[in-house]
Amino acid sequence: MRMSIGRRGVLRLGAAALAASAPAMSWATAEAPARARLPLGPMPDSPMATAPAPVASTPVAPLSGAPVRKALLHNLHTGETFNEVYFENGRYVPQALTEAMKVLRDWRNGEEHFMDPRLFDALHGISDRLETNRPFQIISGYRSPRTNAMLHARSGEVASKSQHTLGKACDVRIEGVDLRNLHKAALGMGAGGVGLYPVSNFVHVDVGAVRHWMGA
Repeated sequence: MRMSIGRRGVLRLGAAALAASAPAMSWATAEAPARARLPLGPMPDSPMATAPAPVASTPVAPLSGAPVRKALLHNLHTGETFNEVYFENGRYVPQALTEAMKVLRDWRNGEEHFMDPRLFDALHGISDRLETNRPFQIISGYRSPRTNAMLHARSGEVASKSQHTLGKACDVRIEGVDLRNLHKAALGMGAGGVGLYPVSNFVHVDVGAVRHWMGA
């Protein structure tokens, strides 16, 4: 059953578009002390996840200074793709973000959720660093609390309060790009959490606290 974004999600999209006109600051070069890196080691995807703050109260365009930003996504579970400009003329494009949210929905039950626009900025920056125009293959985007609880019960590597449930994370790979290079590019963004899963063949990217870890 698909859950509509609703009035609150629409208001958030509007707030993101308005706040994006403020001067952007690069998190890659100016991280706050509270976002210090944690040591590398086994770690769930988001052990310190907190409730999502309103988009307008946080920097909404800090990860890329590009005047036009495009996201390329391919959901491996549904086959759906997204290849659109989501930021231009100094603001996010609400309709494009809505379409991207659909592609990143919980594929197990069809539930959709507001996705933090900074996540798309992170992916855009990673593509730039890798100099590739190939889409991100989506292994996991948004996870409903029910789906996350089920996965957490199966594996200790799934955090009980995952950034996936907050619309702030995705697990990705890019066809033709070495996973180590993808991991390095994600770390270089300094945008949030980055987890390398070499056996499962994906990199976790989120826009929560800056930290990194190695998974299976």
